[in-house]
Formats: sequence, structure tokens, C-alpha cells
Amino acid sequence: MFTPQGPSLRELAVQALSSTEHGYDLLAPKFDLTPFRTPDAVIDAVAETLRPLGPFPSGLDICCGTGAGVAALAGLCERQVTGVDFSAGMLGVARAAVPATLPPGGPSVGWVRADARSLPFRRSFDLAVSFGAFGHFLPEERPVLFARAYGALRPGGLFAFPVGAPPRVGSRAYWALWGFDAAMRVRNAVWRPPFVMYYRTFPLSRVRAELTRAGFAVTTAPLPGFGTRPDGSPRARVVLARRS
Repeated sequence: MFTPQGPSLRELAVQALSSTEHGYDLLAPKFDLTPFRTPDAVIDAVAETLRPLGPFPSGLDICCGTGAGVAALAGLCERQVTGVDFSAGMLGVARAAVPATLPPGGPSVGWVRADARSLPFRRSFDLAVSFGAFGHFLPEERPVLFARAYGALRPGGLFAFPVGAPPRVGSRAYWALWGFDAAMRVRNAVWRPPFVMYYRTFPLSRVRAELTRAGFAVTTAPLPGFGTRPDGSPRARVVLARRS
């Protein structure tokens, strides 16, 4: 939920009428006070799932935002952690929030401004994560995104990210997400530059197939702390895509 300390309605309107990049530059100082930030409970649950698979020498947070995922990676990686984002505003907040080394004696922390569709890394990392950013990429952009993530990993490296189960058709959450995406499509049809932010364009079955085509071996693991659906399937899970 939004808080009184978070962005005002006017600030959100200005952001929504900006480009995706500039909108996040504007939102950056108050981003952590909005519901758009991935909750710590999700980040911590993913980190606990990854911990038995490590430690990892180096880690990359793709679309790192204000740095919450980078802080989690610092507890999983031994030498180096890097956050990459295309928003200078978000990176500025991240640099101020996350010390250069975290925890004491832990890996070095660095920041790179770059678009995830053209990552400037080649076989540089053993673990890559991303939290809450995939709605900013159109479905036709995902093959390039996944190929760049694949290329940034060393052989045997792991690309991990959380996914939530889709809401039940007809539920309040279903209609809320449907309404938000519909509003964004209308906004982008009548206003330029576009602001890409969709919640219903990331189906797990399609994403799994696209990761496989990019060269990953894909599995998933449940995040038990978020419970199960009536059919017994997990409400949240982490995708584990390993570079062959």
C-alpha cells in the first residue's frame, strides 16, 4: 500500500506520463515506499532457496532498482556483487543505500548503468537474479533479455527469479491486474513516450519455453512460506535456469 511518506497522486501521474526510464528516475527517491517494490519476504525467501546451491563467487542483479536484491546477493556471493539498471535515479538511491562492502569482509559491491536487453557482460557471473522487473519488457523482447542473461553467466551459472501463481479467474486480484494492464495499454496507445509496465504478460509455461530456447536447463522450486493454492500448487516459486 502507499504511505503518506510515499509519492503523491500528482507525482505518480507525472511518472506515468513519462517514459519508463525517466518515470523511474522521478520515482526513485520514494520507490521503497510504494507497493511496486518487491517485498523483503520474497527476496529473503529466494535467497534462502539459493543458499544451499552456493556459495557463488560472483552475482548480478538484473534491473536492480534501489538495491534490495544486491543486498541479498551479498550474503550468497564470495567475491563480487553487481547491480545493473537503466535508471540513473534508481542507481543513485542504491549506491547510497547499499555500502561498498556488505557484510564486513564480504564481497565488493558495484553498480553499472545499462539496459538489460544489452548487458555489457560476457561470462562474468556465477549467479544472476531479478526481482519484479519483467513486466517492463514486452513479450517479444524476452528472448533477447534471456539471451543476454545467458551470455552474462559463466558455464554452469544460475539465473533465478521469483514468480507468483496467477490469480483465480474472476477474483478481485484477477480483475485488478486485468484493469491495470488494460489501462496501461490505453495509455500507451494514446500517449508517447510509452511506459511499459504490465502484470499479465509473463506466463510461466511460455517463460520456461523461452528460457529453454535461450540455452538454459530450467527447473522450479516452491517458496513454502507463501502457502499453496486449493489445488495444492505453490502460490509462489523460484525459477532456476542454469546455463549448460
